[in-house]
Amino acid sequence: MRTSFSFLNCLLHPVRTLALALVVSCGAETAFAQDSTKTAEVPDRALPAPLNSPPFPSGDWVGTYKLGAWADAPDYALQQALGWADNKSRIKIYGWVNPAVNFSTSKHSNIPISYDIQPNSLQLQQAVLRIERQPNTVQTDHIDWGFRLSNVYGLDYRYTVAKGWFDNQYFKKNGLYGYDAPEAYVMVYVPKVAQGMLLRIGRFISPADIEAQLSPDNYLATHSVMFSYDPFTETGVQSTIMLNKQWTVEFALDAGNDMAPWTTSSRLTGQAFVRYVSKNNNNSIWAGLNEIGRGKFVNGHDNLNQASAVWGHKFSDKVHMMTEAYYEWERDAALGGSASDGPVRYGAGGGTGPILPGVSGATGFVNYFMVQTSAKSYLCLRNDLLGDKSGWRTGFPTTYVSHTVGFVQQFTPWLMLRHEVRYDYNLDNTVAPYDLGAARHQVVGTMDMVVRF
Repeated sequence: MRTSFSFLNCLLHPVRTLALALVVSCGAETAFAQDSTKTAEVPDRALPAPLNSPPFPSGDWVGTYKLGAWADAPDYALQQALGWADNKSRIKIYGWVNPAVNFSTSKHSNIPISYDIQPNSLQLQQAVLRIERQPNTVQTDHIDWGFRLSNVYGLDYRYTVAKGWFDNQYFKKNGLYGYDAPEAYVMVYVPKVAQGMLLRIGRFISPADIEAQLSPDNYLATHSVMFSYDPFTETGVQSTIMLNKQWTVEFALDAGNDMAPWTTSSRLTGQAFVRYVSKNNNNSIWAGLNEIGRGKFVNGHDNLNQASAVWGHKFSDKVHMMTEAYYEWERDAALGGSASDGPVRYGAGGGTGPILPGVSGATGFVNYFMVQTSAKSYLCLRNDLLGDKSGWRTGFPTTYVSHTVGFVQQFTPWLMLRHEVRYDYNLDNTVAPYDLGAARHQVVGTMDMVVRF
C-alpha cells in the first residue's frame, strides 16, 4: 500500500505543478480552448438515463459512448484542491483508490476469478489518476474535441496489460503489481455527420461487455469468468455515430486485441456494433463484432475474433437485468492463450503453451439481476458460464460455472463498499481447474472499497 501511494504522489506532483503554472500564467479559465455552453441552455438530445445512479454504477444501458448527453465528470476533491472546480476549460483531473480483501477455499490462486487472484489476502487492485476533457456532444453547431488518459497502478494491470504498452512488467517479469494506461486517446466530435459522430484515436477500452476494466464502473467487486478471457483494450481509430435517439452505430479499425500496432503480433482488425434502445427506454440491445480479422495466434499473442451481444431490460425503477453472450475463436491457438515469459508465479509465467491445430472456440454467457434496496444500495445476483472445451483461453479444457451474490452500498459520492460471495465449479469430473489444478470447485468471499478523489 505504501508503494501505491508513493506512485500516486509522483503522478500528482507534475500535474499539480502544471495546473498551478497555467493558473498563474493564463488563468485557469483561459488556459485551454473554451466551450461555454451550459447545460441549462441546451437540453440533452439523447434519451434520459433509464437507471438510478446512484446507487448503480451507471444510469445508462451498456454500450458505446452516449452522444447527445452531457458527460463531464463531477468536481471531486482533487479538482477542487487544484482550484479547477467549475472551470470553463472543462479539464477534469480525478481518480480513485480500490483496495480489496478476500477469503477463499483455495490456497495458492483464485484464478479463473479476476481481478482478485491472490487468495486470503489484502491487495491494492487499482490506484487510478485520470485526466480528461469530454467534448460537448449536446450542441450541434461546431466541432469539439477532448481526450482521456487513465493511469492505473495495482494488481489489476495484469489484465489490462497490452503487448507494446509498458508490457515488460508482465510479459517479461510477471510482476504482481504494475502500471498501465488502458485509456489513452484523443476525441473529435463532428456534429454534422448524421446526428453527431465521435472519433476516438489511440488506446481505448474494448466496448463489448456488461463489465468494465475500471473498478467504479462495475456492479460487483470481481468479474465473471467469461469477462476474464475476452479482449480488454484495443488501439486504433473508433467512430461512434448517432443516427437518432434510439439507434447508434460504431465502427473501428485496430491492431487486434490487447496489443499496440507497432508489435510483431499485431494485425489489422475490424469492429462493428449497433445499439438499439426502445422508445419506452425499458430495453436495449448492444450487439456486433468486437474483433474480426485473420484470427490466428501470432508471435506468442492471441489475435482472436469475437461476436457478442448484450440485452438490457428494466422491470421497474428499482429492478433491472443485463444478459450477455459471446463466441470467440482463433486458428492455431496456444493452450492458455497469450502468456508471460516471466517466472512461474501468480498463476502465470513460463512462456507459451503448446499450439492447438485448427480452430479453437469459446462460448461465454452471463446474467446480472439487480434490485435497488435503498437510494444508496442494491443487491446483485450474477450467474455466468464459460465453455472452453480446448483449454485455449484458460489452460484447462472444461466448462466453468459461477454463481455470485453481492450487496453494494454507496455511502457518499466518493465512498463505496462492495461485498460478495461466489461459488465456482466446472462441469467435467476429470478436470480440477481451481487453485492451480488442485481443486474442482472454489468458494470466495470478497469485500472491496472504492474511494474517489
